[in-house]
Amino acid sequence: MAAAVWTDRGTRAKNLLWILTGSRSNHTSLKPCYDALVIGGGHNGLVAAAYLQKGGVKTAVLERRHVLGGAAVTEEIFPGFLFSRCSYLLSLLRPHICRDLELKKHGLKVYMREPHSFTPMLEEGIKGAAPRSLTLGSDLAKNLNEIGKFSQKDAKAYPEFVAHLEKLASAIHPLLDSPPVDIRGVTAGSLRERLAATKTLMPFAKLGLKLGGNIPDFYEIITAPIMKILTRWFDSEPLRATLATDGVIGAMTSPSNPGSGYVLLHHVMGELEKEKGAWGYVEGGMGGVSQAIARAAQSYGVDVFTEKNVEQILVGSDGATKGVVLKDGTEIHSNVVLSNATPYATFKYLTPKGALSEEFIKAVDQVDYTSPVTKINVALDKLPNFLASPTPDDKPGPHHQCSIHLNCENVDILEAAYKDAINGRPSARPMLEMTIPSVLDPTLAPPGCHVVSLFTQFTPYHIKGREWTQQDREDFADTVFDWVEQYAPGFKTSVVGRDILTPPDLEKIFGLTGGNIFHGSMSLDQLYLARPLPSLSDYRSPIKGLYLCGSGCHPGGGVMGSPGCNAALTVISDLKRR
Repeated sequence: MAAAVWTDRGTRAKNLLWILTGSRSNHTSLKPCYDALVIGGGHNGLVAAAYLQKGGVKTAVLERRHVLGGAAVTEEIFPGFLFSRCSYLLSLLRPHICRDLELKKHGLKVYMREPHSFTPMLEEGIKGAAPRSLTLGSDLAKNLNEIGKFSQKDAKAYPEFVAHLEKLASAIHPLLDSPPVDIRGVTAGSLRERLAATKTLMPFAKLGLKLGGNIPDFYEIITAPIMKILTRWFDSEPLRATLATDGVIGAMTSPSNPGSGYVLLHHVMGELEKEKGAWGYVEGGMGGVSQAIARAAQSYGVDVFTEKNVEQILVGSDGATKGVVLKDGTEIHSNVVLSNATPYATFKYLTPKGALSEEFIKAVDQVDYTSPVTKINVALDKLPNFLASPTPDDKPGPHHQCSIHLNCENVDILEAAYKDAINGRPSARPMLEMTIPSVLDPTLAPPGCHVVSLFTQFTPYHIKGREWTQQDREDFADTVFDWVEQYAPGFKTSVVGRDILTPPDLEKIFGLTGGNIFHGSMSLDQLYLARPLPSLSDYRSPIKGLYLCGSGCHPGGGVMGSPGCNAALTVISDLKRR
């Protein structure tokens, strides 16, 4: 199918076919025994495998689907249209991982976006003018001019706000790149073991030193409702609402709920091509980053396999890991297994019953996986044309490159959308983040056509206690399209096809428990030393040789590669001590 569409594009066509069908063949068969096995070929599993192999640990990756990447995949849902079907933007891939694994050498190419966000208003233009909009990017002078359309006071405050937020975000970087403090090591064991464990205190010490007098501000932003912060800084609703979206994106929370401040901080602490807070599109879709990691891992000697569905982790009579058994009955032996599945899936489905205590399973049951997200992937035969910033002749403007925030011009709209979902209903006026990556990446759609990602909130896992039906999916998508149509007339008639993924669909297809894109809510009780549980924050499970390496671990979802890297380094350290 893809071969027919892209056959005239040479090497790029081959790269895109690899993205669609999984990694390049290893020309090797699955061995009966490995030093380490990684369950799940998502980006964190692939990163973990790469670091393990670089450390001399013979490793295999076992992915249940036909395509690598977990949530970071590219799939051809409609002929000729390539979609980042789940994850859709790149920013929080840690720079040291990109360097260590030489991802650019292995094919990673990123399109930078400028500007970053576009928030059109639903209003009548004054004296025939277009409705207003708020566009923000990396050019501070342009930002101030845009904000000044709504409030000169806010325009004056904005530079200081950005500098303040950047200082807080940059201070947290040492924590992202290291495992949490080894509490057990610091408080127990021999003097030598305690001294060795004190090294894990260094990232926390660096955080404190970098924050200095800003420690109270840092504490406030990670605990407060984001609206408490934004209301102190700004008056204009379009600016506050646009910034507030980063405090609730992917989270079943509202801007007025405690902890939403940290979610905003989490989404601004990334960087791309050395530009802080920037987000970009991966060429060929998000499968491109997964494939680059897979190629790097294979270059070190990792065996990567798709369509290898793990049935269960093997645990011996001594309580230690012995390997895995696949759905087809094949046993693969290893004393080390890393699970890139969610903690819930790992311990409830993949671990043998009786291998874990009832108290532990009860704690696992309490981890919050609530998701507000329905992802809609849309194929279009023409570019959306927004009333607030019309462009002639179907030609893209700068605003088409960025995150387009619809139904986000007022915080009350976000609050109402949230209240619908917690009452068991899909939002009547949902918060919408639209991206059109084909504006920058021509490999994704046929000439003149485009792929659109609609990241929508808020939708519950169950609709008033019952499961979603196909009609429910279609009805919600119709609601979303009706709203888009108000901002960009003609959108609905340009639709070639749509792929609607509710929270249960995200769970079924991508293994995201509850449909939660972070492998567990990024709430204060599930961060750092408590992610996913206080007893699991060091990536080690109660079963000897079984580790977690996915986004359910510190530092959490979105921080691409860090959980996998940290877990792999923990495994290597443990193996050296054996």
